[in-house]
Amino acid sequence: MKRLFLATTVVSLGVTAVFALWVTPPRADQGFDAVRLLYLHAPTAWIAYLAFGVTALASLLWLFPRTRSATWDLLAGASAEVGVVFTGLTLVLGSLWGRPTWGTWWEWDARLTTTAILFFLYLGYLALRRTGTTADERGKRSAIAALIAFADVPVSYLSVTWWQTLHQQGTVFNERLSVKIDGSMAFTLVAAVVSFTLLYGYLVLERFELAQLEEGREARELERAIAERVRAEHVEVAPV
Repeated sequence: MKRLFLATTVVSLGVTAVFALWVTPPRADQGFDAVRLLYLHAPTAWIAYLAFGVTALASLLWLFPRTRSATWDLLAGASAEVGVVFTGLTLVLGSLWGRPTWGTWWEWDARLTTTAILFFLYLGYLALRRTGTTADERGKRSAIAALIAFADVPVSYLSVTWWQTLHQQGTVFNERLSVKIDGSMAFTLVAAVVSFTLLYGYLVLERFELAQLEEGREARELERAIAERVRAEHVEVAPV
């Protein structure tokens, strides 16, 4: 099943690449071929929001006693790691697109600034996951931090609507709900979103399975340390 998932992901990414590079036309108002970067930039931004949304939901499920499970904590961490990677790609691709379009690599634009804040918030979240002596301590701290960090996601998304910003408004989801793309460009954008979503799912699955192995190893090491301590104490109190 995993191989089929991977094969589907690779094929969809290949179709997206063909359409993005050779089928869709360039746009003179966006630096001709610079528009092709949007087929990467927009989907990476979507995946960042999706990943952090999954992290927030999994964290919320961990906080509720009735649904608390180590699975939710591990899923939250795995999704956040993938989300941080895609947020970093979003910032890099946005800068590459902005240079020929805006004439600058970076502007303290509302969307750019809130996205950069999002990136550093979740870097802090991942660092926090390395703290805590027990899984419960780590889970509680991380879950609360994830929910706090997620508050920046709607701010980042709605920043182009709330403030006068250099960044363009949404091509599909915007205030007037008017789609500003059609034809092969629309197909390519949809294909890119679908293929990147599949890629996100595969990466999270792989990272989640690795996290389970790491969790099992930590548990075995803790049990071994406790057993060695108990044996040492027995030796100390044993009669001579």
